[in-house]
Amino acid sequence: MWSSFAESLKPAAQRVAWRRVDRWLGEMRIPQDSEAGRSQLEQNLEQRRAEERGADWKNLRRGWYLGDEAFGQELLAQISERGGDWHYGAELMESAEAKAQRLITVELQRQGWTGAERQTHRKGSEFKVRLASKLRAETTLTLGWIAKRLHMGTRGYLAHLLYRHDQTAPRDSNQGRLWA
Repeated sequence: MWSSFAESLKPAAQRVAWRRVDRWLGEMRIPQDSEAGRSQLEQNLEQRRAEERGADWKNLRRGWYLGDEAFGQELLAQISERGGDWHYGAELMESAEAKAQRLITVELQRQGWTGAERQTHRKGSEFKVRLASKLRAETTLTLGWIAKRLHMGTRGYLAHLLYRHDQTAPRDSNQGRLWA
């Protein structure tokens, strides 16, 4: 995880232009952006960190955001819409999973299935294969993840089903394969 804390401890002339520490200094009642002031800032923040309970920081150490579940969902939606090179690892995977869960929920409702019905219908049902194909086209999730969530057996079996589906699916001359 990246933090601007180390940048904040540099003299103003050596700091990146966008990093302002005057607010921090003011909140800590430190009068000047000087070597002594920055040293006091560091001591104050270290003391504050030491006083904090470990559980409060668990999400920050183990996750990629700090906040409640609603905030996390909002960030995932933003990543899904505008992901870039600066997003990687956990947040991209979580974003892809959240998008897939939304797609699965919408398609199950459209089909009139409950979530539990995924288990009762056969692994190679046409609906499951079409949904798996849609998930592959619209997310970066693995065949293993999709096979597990849709109760379609192994990733190898799902790969076989998708191959067969691609061979027989009608084509739209403008967009390739059709969902319906």
